[in-house]
Amino acid sequence: MARKYSPSASKDVERVMRRRKQGKLKSGKGGRGGTVRSRKQAIAIGLSEARKKGKKVPRKATRKTKR
Repeated sequence: MARKYSPSASKDVERVMRRRKQGKLKSGKGGRGGTVRSRKQAIAIGLSEARKKGKKVPRKATRKTKR
């Protein structure tokens, strides 16, 4: 079975997680938001940065059925 995420995308997430642990990870456009404390939010930021760089990351999950 093929990998869902490229190894380099994993490295990007790893780098972001380290920045979060140091307290240097900011949310929002240009880091104008507050400091990120949530682990989930840090992972989401890492994946979105990897996506912007064009690495192999699945698309964001969207709802397919209309409620």
